[in-house]
Amino acid sequence: MFKRAFGKAKQEASPLPTIHKLNDTLDMLEKKEKVLVKKATQETEKAKQFTQAKNRNAAIKCLKRKRLYEQQIEQLGNFQLRIHDQMIMLEGANATTETVDALRSGTSVMKAMNKATKIDDLEKTMDEINDQTESMKQIQEALSAPIGAAADFDEDELEAELEELEGAELEEELLQPATSATAAPAPPVSVNPEAGRQPTRPASQRNNREEDELAALQAEMAL
Repeated sequence: MFKRAFGKAKQEASPLPTIHKLNDTLDMLEKKEKVLVKKATQETEKAKQFTQAKNRNAAIKCLKRKRLYEQQIEQLGNFQLRIHDQMIMLEGANATTETVDALRSGTSVMKAMNKATKIDDLEKTMDEINDQTESMKQIQEALSAPIGAAADFDEDELEAELEELEGAELEEELLQPATSATAAPAPPVSVNPEAGRQPTRPASQRNNREEDELAALQAEMAL
C-alpha cells in the first residue's frame, strides 16, 4: 500500500506531464496569434480603402479594431514568454531530479556491493590465496628435490671438480698457440735435376766419332 501511494505521489510530482501541457498551450497561443495578426492586417487594408473612399468614420473604426487585435497579440506574446519561462524551469528541475535519482541509485548499488564484499571477507580470501600459493611452492620443491643416488652427491665436490676441469681446459688453450709458434719449420726439400741421369761422355770423344762416321759415309759414296 505504501509502495503504491509512494509511486502515485512520485508520478504526480513528475514535471513531464506539465511540460507536455504547457507545450500544447504554447502551440494554441501561437495559432491564435497568427489569426489575430491576420485580422489586424485585414483591418489595416480596410482602413486604407475607406480612406481612399473618403469614409473617415469607417476608417477610424477599422484602426480601433486593429489596435484591439494588436493588444491581444501583445498579451498572447506575454503569455508565451511566461510559458517558455516555466517550461525552462520545469525542464531544469526534471534534469535535476533525474540526476539525483541516478546518483541515489549509484549510491545504493555501491552500498550493496560494499555489503556483499566486506573487508573481512576480502582479507579471508587473500589469506586463502596466499596459503594455496605456499602449498603449491612446497609441492613443486618436493617434486624437484633429487632422490636415490642423486641425493647423495655433494654439490661442493662437484663444483670443485668442475672448476678443475675448466682450469685445465684454459691452460691447454693458452699453451697451444705458444707451442705451434716455437716449432721449427721443416727444411725445404731440394730436387737435383741431374739426379738419375747417366754419365755423359767427354765432348772430344763425341767429336771424333762423328768425324769417323762422316769419313766412312764419304768413302761409300765414292765407290
